[in-house]
Amino acid sequence: MKQFTSVNDVENIDELLNSALKIKANPFDQQEIGKNKTIGLIFFNPSLRTRLSSIKAAYNLGANVWVLNAGADSWTLEMADGTVMDGDSQEHITEAIQVMSAYCDVLGVRTFPKLVDRDEDYNEIMFNKVKSLSSVPVVSLESATLHPLQSFADLITIAEKIGYDAIAKPKKKVKVVMTWAPHPRRLPQAVPNSFAEWFSKVDWVDFTIVQPKGMELDPKFTEGATIMYDQDEALKDADFVYAKNWSSYENYGQANEGDKDWQVTMDKMNLTNNGKFMHCLPVRRNVVVSDEVLDSDVSIVIDEATNRIFSAQTVFHEILKNK
Repeated sequence: MKQFTSVNDVENIDELLNSALKIKANPFDQQEIGKNKTIGLIFFNPSLRTRLSSIKAAYNLGANVWVLNAGADSWTLEMADGTVMDGDSQEHITEAIQVMSAYCDVLGVRTFPKLVDRDEDYNEIMFNKVKSLSSVPVVSLESATLHPLQSFADLITIAEKIGYDAIAKPKKKVKVVMTWAPHPRRLPQAVPNSFAEWFSKVDWVDFTIVQPKGMELDPKFTEGATIMYDQDEALKDADFVYAKNWSSYENYGQANEGDKDWQVTMDKMNLTNNGKFMHCLPVRRNVVVSDEVLDSDVSIVIDEATNRIFSAQTVFHEILKNK
């Protein structure tokens, strides 16, 4: 593995999943891989799970790790090329990323969309600039359009719950439904894009996306998924329900404020096949999902968050083992 920016950097999903399950079973067995290696983590926006799980993953591999909050822990960075830097910015990203990549063996990067200009966000201007300037492999800690470490952790979680066996795959496909959910703010499409991209490619999953009209994701990420607009109908017989809000792709960045009845409640979970509830966190209680669901044994959100360690550790392992 030369980089990790999307599922397209994974040669074989099942092999990577099997590696993750083995690493989780014995998380400290591969510390020679990280010996005398350093993993750098740069954040252009806030983080809890991504930051802490990546640090823990590096430590599990025996690696050193540093973390930088761009702007807060550093000089104010200038992003635009050709700018006359006579304002507030003090260092250009061109020098900053080259310097940071000289200080590590793998560079994890988290960026965020502005949700104003779709072309700018979907061309991943910021993330690709960092990637082009880095002299070491880059791992996406989330970008404007994708969050592959989260999706990989979600896959690990589902695999654990069904007793996944890489040799004897499930005889019956596992029904996974990603449902749009309400939210008071405009949110990016990175998590749902990534979830759709990964689970459309898993051959033992029957994958459905359900959302209100007008909230369809970019079709390039949803190819192979069943698309529905009736939430109750979509949830019938689901084994896993993945709730997430996202803003509109078509009317870019606009929120849908009129569908509060899309909140995931226990009544809706009762439509499933004793299904489990999933969410990437953080989650707005009693907006996205009811307390009753989150506080019950149908919720596996903490399992997902825990598996963020092992999705990151597996990716770091795959990159570092050849360095």
